[in-house]
Amino acid sequence: MALLEARDVRKLYGDVCALDGVSLSIDEGEFVSIIGPNGAGKTTLVNVLTGLARPTDGSVRFRGVDVSVLGSVRLARLGMARSFQLVNVFPGLTVAETLAVAAVSRLGRGSRMWARLARDAEVRGRVEGVAALFGLDDKLTRQARTLPQGDKKLLDVATAFALGPEVILLDEPTSGVSTREKHVIMEVLVQAAERMGVKAIIQVEHDMDIVFGYSHRILALHQGRVLADATPEGIRADPDVVDTVLGKRRP
Repeated sequence: MALLEARDVRKLYGDVCALDGVSLSIDEGEFVSIIGPNGAGKTTLVNVLTGLARPTDGSVRFRGVDVSVLGSVRLARLGMARSFQLVNVFPGLTVAETLAVAAVSRLGRGSRMWARLARDAEVRGRVEGVAALFGLDDKLTRQARTLPQGDKKLLDVATAFALGPEVILLDEPTSGVSTREKHVIMEVLVQAAERMGVKAIIQVEHDMDIVFGYSHRILALHQGRVLADATPEGIRADPDVVDTVLGKRRP
């Protein structure tokens, strides 16, 4: 059984068809990138995969369970997490508090007061452990909004890892940072995934150097449909993808 599987997913917003018959299967050990031009349906697909949007038709199952009936908290506890850029949502929190938001959810401490959570050894241990993996352990007391952009992106990704997922979905994890920082972020991400036992990574990414440098498979979307689902070599060899998605012309 695939870890995550979408079958013939359609998503309508009124008369607009954002996804039209999309199917996708993610197996253990895969790093899959979703690419496509603006309006291709990438973010809608991630929203459907993570249960934030219910498909109009078709189904999405994680470990055989319909994600649309789970909700984000139950889905996270089952083993799927998504980065949510909490730095922007809670700009006044410190790095430690931002990571604790995720750790609290994972450990089922949601009903307890922050003052008590600060003394919770299990929450503190998870926060410190994840921070160390992402090189943020010396910044735990800093307000997240004061971090350099590269560290903010690392914190965005780290919050998803703090949920202890088996499958993680990342929406443009390297956007807004320099080329050098992008590769640093990706190397840290991949190493953290290996150490924490993450079984599959799915990312939406526009930077083709990152996409081709780290992906095992690439799903190319165009106008809500799957244009191609192939290895990086297969994508490069597909003239339709080269013309439509990569923006290059065949000789």
